[in-house]
Amino acid sequence: MQKVILDTNVVVSALIQKNYPFLIIDELFIEDKFQLCISDDLLKEYFDILARPKFNKFPNFATKAKEVLTEIVLKARFYYPTVKLDILSDKDDNVILELAYESKADYIITGNTNDFTLSEFKGTKIISPKDYWEMYNPNKF
Repeated sequence: MQKVILDTNVVVSALIQKNYPFLIIDELFIEDKFQLCISDDLLKEYFDILARPKFNKFPNFATKAKEVLTEIVLKARFYYPTVKLDILSDKDDNVILELAYESKADYIITGNTNDFTLSEFKGTKIISPKDYWEMYNPNKF
């Protein structure tokens, strides 16, 4: 089973509109088509970002966020990175690379092309939600 890391922007996008991030979470993660990798730092970021008041303007955002976060806590595999990295310009995003290094994830899925300019990190492919969805094939899992 593939090991995948979801950048926070993918989770936020999935809760706002029914697009590629929504499909990845709803039809792949929830249906156990890949193993979501998570660390305490990334989970804390998910909780902090999803609790921002600016998202209250979207219908049922808080309810949907709580449901997704519950699924993540219950189903994701936790890793505890020991290596600290300073590679990305947005220092907060280095926790994703640290998690990739520790978990040996197959993919980082992110919509953040400004900070994630690498296409790969230590064997982990960095890919957009659209590209991940389009290459998805149930027979590969």
